[in-house]
Amino acid sequence: MATLNFALVNSTGSSSVYAYITGQALDNNNALFLLQADGRTAYYPTSPSATLTSLSQDCAIPLGAPGSTKTVTIPHIAGGRIWFVRDGKLTFFVNPGPALVEPSSSNPSDPNYNLYWDFCEFTWNSAQLYVNITDVDFVSLPIGIALTNTSGVTKSVQGLPSNGLEAVCSGLRAQNAKDNAGWDKLIISRNGANIRAVSPNNGITLNNSLFKSYYDAYVNQVWSKYSSTTLTVNTQAAAGNVTATVSNGRLNFSTGGISYDKPSTADIFSNSSGAFAVSGDPTKDAITARLAAAFNRSTLLTNNVQPNGEVVSNYYLNAVTNHYARICHATTINSRGYAFPYDDVGPDGGVDQSGSVFDSNPRLLTVTVGGVSTVANNQSEIVQPNNAPPVPEWSKPSKAPPIPERPSLNNAPPVPKKPGHLNGLKKVWHKFSGNN
Repeated sequence: MATLNFALVNSTGSSSVYAYITGQALDNNNALFLLQADGRTAYYPTSPSATLTSLSQDCAIPLGAPGSTKTVTIPHIAGGRIWFVRDGKLTFFVNPGPALVEPSSSNPSDPNYNLYWDFCEFTWNSAQLYVNITDVDFVSLPIGIALTNTSGVTKSVQGLPSNGLEAVCSGLRAQNAKDNAGWDKLIISRNGANIRAVSPNNGITLNNSLFKSYYDAYVNQVWSKYSSTTLTVNTQAAAGNVTATVSNGRLNFSTGGISYDKPSTADIFSNSSGAFAVSGDPTKDAITARLAAAFNRSTLLTNNVQPNGEVVSNYYLNAVTNHYARICHATTINSRGYAFPYDDVGPDGGVDQSGSVFDSNPRLLTVTVGGVSTVANNQSEIVQPNNAPPVPEWSKPSKAPPIPERPSLNNAPPVPKKPGHLNGLKKVWHKFSGNN
């Protein structure tokens, strides 16, 4: 069985840091997989008779003292996550299936809610290793990734600096002082210390009174603009450019009878509800991804060609925008890392915003928790081609390769299933669409 080494580096300043690795074992019929505490032994939970059954094996991998590196070995994994927790241990459960019940950042009754934890995501199959950092759900522990291939070339995403959480929280408070929109309500604290800053989507889950009509005026302005101006959306797929104007209260496109009602604030922040719900129509879903990205970045009033007319410096300039995403990108080293589900939408040949690395010949993945201070001398900064439609996990054909995503079986209490997590991994889809 093929295996690959991951080097897990503790740069937190704490000697009580643990890692957990979860996913689906591709070489074992996609069985639910966790790595045991020794960092080598696979654990395949069986289906229990009751919900919320505790794990029968210890899967907390100790990272050791600050500055230590723990090397672990994994098989081919789909939908993988590397979880880290500081000054405590995470609690996972197994439900009948078996289905893994993961820690939740949006459920205050979850046993992990008041702990200081975070994760990154990966898939390693016979074609390549794909890894990304993510702020889609929340910001907490800084995580950086560096992927070295068999030729010795390293591609890295440094993630948040060591003070990243405090910087994000400070930015949210400053923004709330300007507009009083509720950005400070995204900060979750324990005993006076910040433990995470959640995304607006998670914030609404925790407090459904947040951001109720935040985008309404902006959406009305967009609808007014495109009542007399044509919007062009490049699907970056077979449909090519499609155009739209507003009539009878709907944004109507020139192809396939595709049209949109005005999205709500919740639709915009989630990327996956109401007007932006996944349709199963590849062309409409490609348009949805680009509209959702443009609304989150607030670029529709200044540019009627999406996304190929965009440059990163024009994102988030409107007073009404996804300031959580803006602050995350401003804080993250090199500004890379998913801050909303379709954050990989961008102009053809544009600079990657999503914070992903991948390689078909991986030798070692190094994951640093606590903040990255240096970059490998032979680091190769990547520019991702944004030329294929984002493919939501739930709509891709069954023969398509697995991409990093929350396992679909995680649908039981106490963790509510959330839609729209990392739904725009178009680079992976484009890479593999003709291979299987």
